[in-house]
Amino acid sequence: QLQLVESGGDLVQPGGSLRLSCAASGFTLDYYKIGWFRQAPGKEREVVSCIRISGGSTNYADSVKGRFTISRDNTKNTEYLQMNSLKPENTGVYYCAAGARTDSVCRQNGELRPTRYWGQGTQVTVSS
Repeated sequence: QLQLVESGGDLVQPGGSLRLSCAASGFTLDYYKIGWFRQAPGKEREVVSCIRISGGSTNYADSVKGRFTISRDNTKNTEYLQMNSLKPENTGVYYCAAGARTDSVCRQNGELRPTRYWGQGTQVTVSS
């Protein structure tokens, strides 16, 4: 079964940090581009970041540049989103998605399109 599983979401105070993980099973993550998206309650899904295939470049939404870092560990078949200096507006459910290396594009604004696989999401709440 092909799936992505996110973890690492939590309640954190403003200014704090979290590291989200996105573990792949049933397929090799190294062959895919990965994107992170966020959906806040009552709002549309937003772009956060994306990364190209192994050794490739990364892109971020303007709102997270300088604070978030996307990376991957192919030995663990896992991709990460390190989030620092968190703000209340970063609250939401975070989803990772995988796109095929042949037809997906990691856009400059951090959006990965199109996507093929999605995780179930992990909740991040930034609040004092």
